[in-house]
Amino acid sequence: MNSATKKWLCLKYSSAILIPLMIWFIINLSSIYDSNYDEVVKFFSKSLSKLLFSLFLIFAYLFSSLTINEIFEDYIHNEKIKNVANKVLYIFAIVIPLITIMSILNLNI
Repeated sequence: MNSATKKWLCLKYSSAILIPLMIWFIINLSSIYDSNYDEVVKFFSKSLSKLLFSLFLIFAYLFSSLTINEIFEDYIHNEKIKNVANKVLYIFAIVIPLITIMSILNLNI
């Protein structure tokens, strides 16, 4: 299987996994939207919320980085710039979710 097929499959699987996670996130966001800080921290202190939100972040950043990668492939013709852009994209797709997940895991009431 070539790399384009692997990317396409990964994009499809991540989008399928994102659908229930997005529904969960929207439902819970609407329930904590008008809440104060303590209630939001209490929500994110629950183990299930931490796990589901972490999965949501991981798959959302995976999906977005694969999508943006395809845009780079189509519209950036200089190979050096394309490679640097892809590497920076992948670094951000790893670092930002990790920082967010570590911050959520350190929440305690």
